[in-house]
Amino acid sequence: MADVGGPAPYIYVSTRMRVRKAKLIPREEYLRMLNMSLPEITRFIGETEYKKEIDELGSSFSGINLIEVGLSWNLAKEYQEILKITPSGLIRFVQSYLRRWDIQNVLTILRGKVQGVKAGKIKEVLIPAGELDKNVLDRLLGEDSPERIVESLKDRRLGPVLSAGLHEALETGSFAKLENELYKQLYVQMISDAKGGIKGGNVFLNYIQMEIDLRNLMNLFRFRAAHAGEEIRDLLVPGGKAFTVDELMRMSTIESLDEFVDAAKKKTRDPELVAVFDELQQQRSIHEIEVMLTKFELKQMERLSKLYAFSVLPILAYLEMKKYEVANLRAIARGKEYNLPNERIQSYLVM
Repeated sequence: MADVGGPAPYIYVSTRMRVRKAKLIPREEYLRMLNMSLPEITRFIGETEYKKEIDELGSSFSGINLIEVGLSWNLAKEYQEILKITPSGLIRFVQSYLRRWDIQNVLTILRGKVQGVKAGKIKEVLIPAGELDKNVLDRLLGEDSPERIVESLKDRRLGPVLSAGLHEALETGSFAKLENELYKQLYVQMISDAKGGIKGGNVFLNYIQMEIDLRNLMNLFRFRAAHAGEEIRDLLVPGGKAFTVDELMRMSTIESLDEFVDAAKKKTRDPELVAVFDELQQQRSIHEIEVMLTKFELKQMERLSKLYAFSVLPILAYLEMKKYEVANLRAIARGKEYNLPNERIQSYLVM
């Protein structure tokens, strides 16, 4: 979008985000979909904002594959459309945010290759929304080994971390540590972008720090469930606002759930987050905890996007909501594919 100066571009994009958010699928529609069959769900999705992709792909795919590819295409296209209307003063922050899709796409390709999944199946779930566009991802899919994939990315931002961690990932059969290192690098880059002197950087920094805090808390709950030890430190992301890595390490040694949650509550004055922690004092599964913290994050982003209406936050809030809409539709479709009970599918939905 060509900026004309002044607040006009920010008002324009903020208005466009409000219009897009109004078109997102509401909670009651998700609940209705839980009582549908997979063909009915496909038809339902084909009557929404995903109609164009479902229609275009209908002759090549069917069932769960049609839904998977249609959702991926729509999400990637939507991200590219958002970049086109983002004012030049904010675009660096949006591009910085979208680079997380490079991590997800490359790891999806690496995991798929290791597991012997066909390139066509891997491609169905890629979202070319970061620096690595569709052509680059196609070239990666054409490589015949994980080593060749990483070698072809050696001059990219991800290259050094991928090169350093690939051998261990292949040897252990787990990409979790490599994934964590890639995200730590991403957050370092995002914080650097936020502090780069561009107007609006402070608002972007606040968002990143909130995301780091919540990501670390989610990881801490996972580590507690796995009874992990000192190795937790390497997996935590530095740079959060409410919790330092040292504080999180101290919290990780607390065995009692009540005392652990009380320690977390002491680090925040946000009444809504305190309420979430109160809920977490009940015994819950890891995915239930992740859903609760994600819902809190989305609610906070929505609140802050209204408070800072002419900043990057309205854009990021919409991008996150759109991402979880696609995740919800995938969860429902996959759950139906595997005949999971509605209650179990619903527990994975962020709504």
